[in-house]
Amino acid sequence: MAIAIPEAEPQVNRRQVTQFLGLTFALTWLLDLFLWRVVGYGNPTMGLLLQLQMLLPAFSAMALGLFAFQNGRRSPLSLRGPSRVFVLYFLAYTLIYLALTVGAILLPEQLPLFSLIGLSLTVLGLLLVLALRGFRGRGALSPIGVLGAKPRYWLLFGLGFILFYSSQTLLNYLFNLGHAVDVVPIAQQAMMPPDSFLVVAIIQSVLVSPLLAVLIAFGEEYGWRGYLQGELVKMGKVRGILLLGIIWGVWHAPVIAMGYNYPGYPVAGIFVMTGYTVMLAFVLGYAVLKTGSVWLAAYLHALNNQVYATLVVLVYAPNDPVFSFGGGLYGIASMAVIVLLILRDPVWRDGDYRDQRRGVRGVCLSDKVSPLGQLSSDA
Repeated sequence: MAIAIPEAEPQVNRRQVTQFLGLTFALTWLLDLFLWRVVGYGNPTMGLLLQLQMLLPAFSAMALGLFAFQNGRRSPLSLRGPSRVFVLYFLAYTLIYLALTVGAILLPEQLPLFSLIGLSLTVLGLLLVLALRGFRGRGALSPIGVLGAKPRYWLLFGLGFILFYSSQTLLNYLFNLGHAVDVVPIAQQAMMPPDSFLVVAIIQSVLVSPLLAVLIAFGEEYGWRGYLQGELVKMGKVRGILLLGIIWGVWHAPVIAMGYNYPGYPVAGIFVMTGYTVMLAFVLGYAVLKTGSVWLAAYLHALNNQVYATLVVLVYAPNDPVFSFGGGLYGIASMAVIVLLILRDPVWRDGDYRDQRRGVRGVCLSDKVSPLGQLSSDA
């Protein structure tokens, strides 16, 4: 009788991970240094700079996979069909976004125009993805590891994020940790009754804005969840995603030190942000492990940002960004409870690293191993 020999678990490609992190951190932190020393924190062009920053992880993963990694393809032209079209578009999209950002800094009076061009290119990218999917089906971009997910996952995970942040806002209110926002002046500027304005703003933050922002969020998610998670889970899914969450938090450190997210806490805010990204990395990582879809993670990332920001800006604002629910310490503790619950899912079990073509493999990944490890058969 033949004896089945267990397949050896793959090893993290430390050299490629180091190259990816080196390039991503170098580009991002140079951009942050430019923001700090030249542009100035709070400058109107800061929004474009931060959106550009979000594109850099995917840009790094794609560029290294095409031109540097030994098991990557050496030229975008070596890709075929939809994958080649999308990769070329995203690389060009990032470079054009850089040009738009520089243009807005040099010509601040033209910021609305540059922002409109950026939004138009974002919408064009989404239409391109939909067109490629329409012609070639769900697996149109599978050669670079980009898949969709079944509608029920979008609905269930999306509702989960909405309910979580709604409950966090309610808890801030119940524990008197903030103050209600007066939307009357904002509604007057929009020439709408306050109640109607608030309803429209919330609907927009849930249904419209996340979809418009999904390509920007994809810039982070393809790099973090698509490539890096795929490598780090080889050391164990829980351990790998924990490390990813820490890396993700440190990546945000310069803008947090400038006052973003946690104003008044330039040092402590970095640690709180890292705790938040660790918890969020488990939730988004779970969505990708469960479905194999980076698009779902990008949508959830965009939804997370939009819903939380809308509730804080228009409904109930915490008095202290650290000692509060939502993005503060109490919110991190709340999300930790959710993480403990989702860790009970069998998808977190290690040991199955067989080649699965449904996984996120990417132009920068090995042709022999799916970076997601074990995917749910229900994806």
